[in-house]
Amino acid sequence: MLLTLTTDLTGFDLPASDFGFLLHKNPGRPQRTDITGGTAHVFYPEATDERCTAAVLLEIDPIALVRAGRGKSSEGFTLGQYVNDRPYAASSLLAVALSKFFRTAMIGRCDARPELAAASIPLEIHVPALPCRGGTELAERMFAPLGWTVDARPVPLDPEIPAWGDSRYVDLRLTGVVRLADALNHLYVMLPVLDDAKHYWVGSDEVDKLVRAGAGWLGTHPEKDLISHRYLAHRRYLSDDALERLAEADGVELADEAPEAEGPVSLAVERRTTVAAVLRELGARRIVDVGCGEGALVGELLKDPMIGELIGTDVSARALISAKRRLHYDDLPDRQRDRLRFLQSSVTYSDERLAGLDAAVLMEVIEHVDPPRLPALSHSVFKAARPAAVVVTTPNSEYNVRFESLPAGEFRHPDHRFEWTRSEFQTWAGEVAGRYGYAVEFRPVGPEDPEVGPPTQLALFRRTEVAA
Repeated sequence: MLLTLTTDLTGFDLPASDFGFLLHKNPGRPQRTDITGGTAHVFYPEATDERCTAAVLLEIDPIALVRAGRGKSSEGFTLGQYVNDRPYAASSLLAVALSKFFRTAMIGRCDARPELAAASIPLEIHVPALPCRGGTELAERMFAPLGWTVDARPVPLDPEIPAWGDSRYVDLRLTGVVRLADALNHLYVMLPVLDDAKHYWVGSDEVDKLVRAGAGWLGTHPEKDLISHRYLAHRRYLSDDALERLAEADGVELADEAPEAEGPVSLAVERRTTVAAVLRELGARRIVDVGCGEGALVGELLKDPMIGELIGTDVSARALISAKRRLHYDDLPDRQRDRLRFLQSSVTYSDERLAGLDAAVLMEVIEHVDPPRLPALSHSVFKAARPAAVVVTTPNSEYNVRFESLPAGEFRHPDHRFEWTRSEFQTWAGEVAGRYGYAVEFRPVGPEDPEVGPPTQLALFRRTEVAA
């Protein structure tokens, strides 16, 4: 199993062998490391002033892989655990080797050549045998949007017998001018995606890895749904979590008008800060975040010392576990932990534990509920829980035309059951407010487009006897 990375550092007035500084691997000293089921080596077939190539070679023992509990064959027969392509074809095993050898390079750090680490450099990547379930066309779809020129050639089943046709493997060459850290992260994610398999168990920790490796590029990739599903072994709850964290449709960056801002702010951040500001305006001290997901808003609200009781609810137990992990719940000081509770609860069922609070937040929640279930949601929130105020945000579907990467007619998230226009949202909110004794006002979230309005719309409900 082999992968090579080549550069000539054209235009940098540096010897190509300085590539070793970026990779944190001395061209004159081969290195090796053990991985599950085998050994990985890194060495330099060439390292001159004009051209430098780093190679990663894996030696995999299928028997050792099985003994480690990682070699079960997807074909489902015992012999397939021992007789397979793992010693010869690039896979998640190679991705693991890349992360072990080049961990520092993947985060873009190089103290010896910081300007080079931050720059895009000419690179050529060669993977001679890459399993690609989708063929050369899929390889093009994966890498071309990232700025690579893709040369993917199918490997014949047997060169001596052309009639047998092509195998599922491709000989892949990528050329481009790309930052080295980005190139390594592209490979780390795409190798198991193209293979559509992993040699180890996929759990919630893999979401963290995908979000970390995909930062800055995956959120705007036109194939982000396919990438996240394949990388996370087609576990929908994990891929949905990853897409939320990458703020897939919300990953469009919005200009921050504040002169002191250091950079652009994503719509996801803008939405959290807007909701937090509304709650401060209300003076709410006891708050529930309904459908809290991984706890992004909860983490924002926890910073406010004036909030005395904070509850995060979600129908998914895994989401609550992820939220606790994200917020380091078990390591919080006692005073912080006493303010915070996580409850498994459905937004469409009444829950007496949520009754009588100062405010309830449904941030990007209602569009995940099937329309016939919306009356049940309204009853559980506005009648059974009946907080003094309710804050609801939801996408403004009119704004979708401004997302260049979103195909016409598609929703922003694969789990959305609907997305409302401004008038549709206002009609629903007005009916709910009138039925349950609330007054409602509407506010924009994000920059307001003169033609299609803001990207997110917010409704603030206040119980009328409280307002009086």
